[in-house]
Formats: sequence, C-alpha cells, structure tokens
Amino acid sequence: MKHFRHTSSLTHTLIKPLSGLLALGVLQQYRHRREKVITPHTKVVLKNTTQIQTDPEPDLRIVADPQPAAWSQPVQVPTLYVHGFRGGDYTTNKMVLSAQNALHSETYLKVLVDWHGRLTYQGSWSDDPNPLVQIVFEDKWMPTLQIVNWLSVVLPQLQQKFHFSAYNAVGHSIGATALVRMEMRHHAQPNFPKLNKLVLVAGPFDGVVAFGDWPNLNRLNQKGRPMLMNFHYLQLMMGRHHFSSEASVLNIYGNVDDTTNTDKYISVNSAKSIRYILAPVVKAFHEIEVHGQNAEHSKMHDDDHVLNLINEFLFANPQ
Repeated sequence: MKHFRHTSSLTHTLIKPLSGLLALGVLQQYRHRREKVITPHTKVVLKNTTQIQTDPEPDLRIVADPQPAAWSQPVQVPTLYVHGFRGGDYTTNKMVLSAQNALHSETYLKVLVDWHGRLTYQGSWSDDPNPLVQIVFEDKWMPTLQIVNWLSVVLPQLQQKFHFSAYNAVGHSIGATALVRMEMRHHAQPNFPKLNKLVLVAGPFDGVVAFGDWPNLNRLNQKGRPMLMNFHYLQLMMGRHHFSSEASVLNIYGNVDDTTNTDKYISVNSAKSIRYILAPVVKAFHEIEVHGQNAEHSKMHDDDHVLNLINEFLFANPQ
C-alpha cells in the first residue's frame, strides 16, 4: 500500500474503473460455471425417490460447533449413623455392617469428632447412591445439645467435601433426640443438607427412667399427647413446625415385657411420645414396638430384626 501513495492522480483514476470491470468479469464467469453444474431443474435422488428441487442460496452464516452435553454427577443420599450417651463405634458397627450387606457396598466412611468439633476421617466415601457414614464422638459423656452442636459442624463439612444436598440418618438413644433437634435448628437454612429419611431407635423424648420418667406413671391420650411433659419435650413440641414436611420417619422402641413397659432405660410412652410431635408434620410416620430380651435399650442396635426393619425402611425404596 505504501508505494501507491506516490502515484499520479491519473494512474489512480485509470486503475479504479479497470479493477471494477475485472471483478465484474470474474463474477459473470463464476455464475456461468455454476449454472452448468446446478440448474433450477436438477434432479436430486433421496432414498430412491426423485424430486425437483431448486438450488438454495449458499448459507454463509458461521455455525458454532455443538457443545458436549454437561456431565452430571450421580445424586447421592448418604446415611449417617449417630450413637448416644456413653456410646461409640461399637454402638453402630452392626448397623453399618448390615447396611453394607443390604446395599452390597464394600466401604464406608467413619468420622471421628473431637471435643472442639474437629473431624478425622477413616475409611472412604463410597460411589454408591447411598454412602454410609458412621459418626463417632471421641467424648462419650456428652449431653444432647452438645451432639446437636457437633452434628451442626459435621454435616456442612461433609456436604462441602462430598457434594450432596440430602441425607438419611439413624440415631440411637439421645443420638435420636439430637437428630430431631438438629433438624429443627437448621430446617429453615436453605444451604443446610435436607433430611430425607430418619430412623429413631430407643429415643428418650419425654424423660429417662428415674430421671424425669417413671414406669407406668405417664400416660398418652388418644392423640398420643403425654399427660406429663418435661422441659425437653416442651421444647420439641414448640419446634414441631420447624421440622421438614418432606421427611419420612421410622420410630422403633423396645419393651422387655417385665411389666414395666420399658426397655429398662426408656419407657414405651417416652419413646412413643415423639409421634404426637412429628406425625402431623412429616410426609410419613411409622412406629414399631419390639418385644423380648433383645428389646433392651443397649441390645436393639444389634438385633437382626431391628436391623432388617431399618434397612428396609431406608433402602427398599432408595432416596
């Protein structure tokens, strides 16, 4: 371009018309050749049929390459196992093992929680639709509210690490009451994992024998409301509308059949009293009373019949 700046105006005047004629000649030659190749009445054969088709104008638009379909991670709903006062991994070992057998799962994750809420992991997270998580508190002598505080730390950290949005849970003794309280505490928080299915085993919802409850003293009316309510039960009743209406609940409690109507530590009526609070709120509520020697408070979590009930409820219709 640089040498054209010094040419005369006459040369510039001559070149411009000539270039225009040259371009017109090339265009006419292209059209002539094109008409020889495709005429308005060219026959096009499609699937053994003949049809007359007018040659379309060439489409000069730039079409982007199709994007690959986004890879979607399988939805997982883990099941958490929570022990109670003076419990440990031995409390829920058989629960986890029976769930592994039911799901044909080869692994599970154990989460150790120290007093400060720091987590240590053992085992591994499963790729199965229902990963199993055993939660063990290193301090066994803890009240219900402390378990709630720890679970409030554990669940968000597991969610951030393993990317799930809903969970199942199994709680024994005050582990059961802690799970109910935790749901009431966090139900309104949109980013907190959502409770899907909850199993309560031997939960002391309205007192423990000799500690706020006495065998055959308290009564439930036709609606299941206890005649005597301790402060803990009143708190649960006041928080009933903070519990998920999409959750399903199974309540299992024991009766050793020795005229006390207890599992030796929790009365039948104390364990049953949670029905009055949750049944009107949740999607489904089931309760089962277990009888005999294996219905004792510390034996139920190892009883084969109880374990089968839990696994059927959780995994017969997964998620």
